[in-house]
Amino acid sequence: MDTASVTEHPERKPPHVIEILVDGEKIDTREHELTARQILELAGIDPETHYLVKIQGRHQIPYKEDPNAEIHLHEGIEFISVSTGPTPVS
Repeated sequence: MDTASVTEHPERKPPHVIEILVDGEKIDTREHELTARQILELAGIDPETHYLVKIQGRHQIPYKEDPNAEIHLHEGIEFISVSTGPTPVS
């Protein structure tokens, strides 16, 4: 058996880190696809009381109805979280 085929290739790069934004906070991940629920959890936001909205220019794509929808991530993709609880009245 050729030992060259068994050795590791040091020139291979580790998985690329993708920086995403949730509510203006930078979050790093190595995943290329995550669900809306997973993104909220990664940001430390409770998916039971919030839903995720993807911001694309002037368009907003809510994931309220499908928190398990997979989202393809890319560097700098931006999201906001929206509370599903009651709005406080002052």
